[in-house]
Amino acid sequence: MPKPLNSNVRYMAGLDGLRAIAVLAVIGYHLNLSFMQGGFLGVSIFFVLSGYLITNIISSEWERSGKVDLKNFWLRRMRRLFPALFIMVVLVVCYVTLFDPGRLTSIKGDAITSILYINNWWLILHKVSYFAKFGPPSTFGNLWSLAVEGQFYLIWPLVLIISFKYLKKKRYIVFLTLLLAIASALAMGMLYEPGMDPSRVYYGTDTRVFGLLLGSALALILPSDKLSSNMSRNKRLILDAIGFLSLLSIFIMFIYVNQYDTFVYRGGMFLLSVIAAVTIAVSAHSSSFLGKALGCFPLRWLGARSYGVYLWYFPVLILTTPPVNTEGINPIRAVLQIFLIILISALSWRYVEDPIRHGALKRIMQDIKTLKLKNGKIVLPIKTFMLVIVSTVIIGIFVVGMSGIMPVAASTSLNSSGGGNGTNVSSSYVGNSDVTSDGIVQDYSYNLPDNRRDIKYYPYKGGKADSSVASNDSGQTDVKIQDGKGITIIGDSILIDAKPYLEEMLPGITIDGKVGRQMYQAKDVVKSLKSKGEISDTLIVELGTNGPFTEDQLLSLLKAAEPVKHIILVNVRVPRPWESVVNKTLNKVSSEYPHTTLIDWYKASYGHDSFFSPDAVHLEPSGAKYFASLIAKTIEDNNTVKN
Repeated sequence: MPKPLNSNVRYMAGLDGLRAIAVLAVIGYHLNLSFMQGGFLGVSIFFVLSGYLITNIISSEWERSGKVDLKNFWLRRMRRLFPALFIMVVLVVCYVTLFDPGRLTSIKGDAITSILYINNWWLILHKVSYFAKFGPPSTFGNLWSLAVEGQFYLIWPLVLIISFKYLKKKRYIVFLTLLLAIASALAMGMLYEPGMDPSRVYYGTDTRVFGLLLGSALALILPSDKLSSNMSRNKRLILDAIGFLSLLSIFIMFIYVNQYDTFVYRGGMFLLSVIAAVTIAVSAHSSSFLGKALGCFPLRWLGARSYGVYLWYFPVLILTTPPVNTEGINPIRAVLQIFLIILISALSWRYVEDPIRHGALKRIMQDIKTLKLKNGKIVLPIKTFMLVIVSTVIIGIFVVGMSGIMPVAASTSLNSSGGGNGTNVSSSYVGNSDVTSDGIVQDYSYNLPDNRRDIKYYPYKGGKADSSVASNDSGQTDVKIQDGKGITIIGDSILIDAKPYLEEMLPGITIDGKVGRQMYQAKDVVKSLKSKGEISDTLIVELGTNGPFTEDQLLSLLKAAEPVKHIILVNVRVPRPWESVVNKTLNKVSSEYPHTTLIDWYKASYGHDSFFSPDAVHLEPSGAKYFASLIAKTIEDNNTVKN
């Protein structure tokens, strides 16, 4: 919240500081910092802040004049938000068009719907997961929240005006606002299914609006111009104690909550929003020490530019992070990325946001109206002329990228090195491909929208294992060929990548892999295989690539396989937020469940970027061979122990 141009609205520096903390938490989450796994909750803080500030403005205007100038309100919001958003989208599309055209298909839909402020519903309708996308991700994956706020800014002022006019008493309006907030939180809880992808409830305006509404209720209860600075010392101490405890609670949730906790969607986000509202109430109070601390220059400076930071952090991280990285976060790269994000946002503030706040668009229109004619031609000042030329070129590149005129290189095989195991790459959405009995992947991606075609799958498509594939300095991959009869393995697309090598090392093994398979689907697979007599001695489970699961879901699967003699669980290396959640669950269950062994694929693949295709998940032949050798070696060790 930069200093308001309207003198009727009080500037609250502490809220800018809270914005800074929220946006840093979001960046930390997307940098995969282990101590910021709950950083995604920073978006919830933004929602509460936005609801508070917008309702505070509308309520104050109604109390002063008995009306609200909706046209002026919406124009102010558009001037503040749209230009910087539009420029960011255009520049990013231009960059991708020139330097990374293969990514264009994944961003076209997001670009248009983000500009129209409907991106969240686009993602929901096309079933694009915030947490589970594979392949080159869209550079606009963060803009869904701006769509939620934009829709709120369109509808909520109308609701408030009607409420002011007909309900009249503020306590009734507060009650209605809180009732709507609770209804939204309940909708989130009811629609959320544990162990399933939470993106529907994460993106939905209906299931996220409670944060904005809680902020609105706070503005109606404690409008900023009614907060008295005349407080006794004891009251000030109590106020600050409450404020610091609420801020501490926010940090605790940032550190310990992860997005796959059932608690998050069944009360957790609502609780965080309530805590954020308390923090805002204290920070907005001119008497609070917390407000002064959060309003210190570094936080205030960053908070004033937090809109630009939020716009730019995602494309910067996406475009500057290597697709395959098995060694974790690179501190130097992370620092440089944060520096670049802040630099671009500072430039956005200096040359776009702040000038427009001070009437730059109006002055440009006036300058256009007063252009001079010389010999029947328009004469432009040199700076204006250069700006027109540069803008024309940029818009031209944007149109080329969005129109599809720019040729995009066709996908080529990522499993072709060595030439033995497969030929072409199938580009498809996980969950929209099936594996036939002969191992051929049927691709149904041709009829998918652009922003779902970016989810790549690089499968083994039949044929024999390539014996020429080297271990790639990964250690010994040659293992003794063993009888695979009585061994059954179920899994997802990673298993399909390794299939030819498993069949070579363990002839007779039963392999059941399917693209996009998740743990909740595996119990029925086990029951089916068991009814056919295809599970007897050893069951190997390779799942977790496509999403998280609960401990109960895994235990239910293992119990369905009983009385199998030996169970082997394989953990995952998947650069997605659920990786640590899946691996912790697998580690816990394998240590407690009888006759169960864990294969640590995550540790074994550390530092071996060459094992993985560009989506950083699916396997190149060298990785698939090594993966299979780990399983074969575990079987060999187990047989040695039994003998």
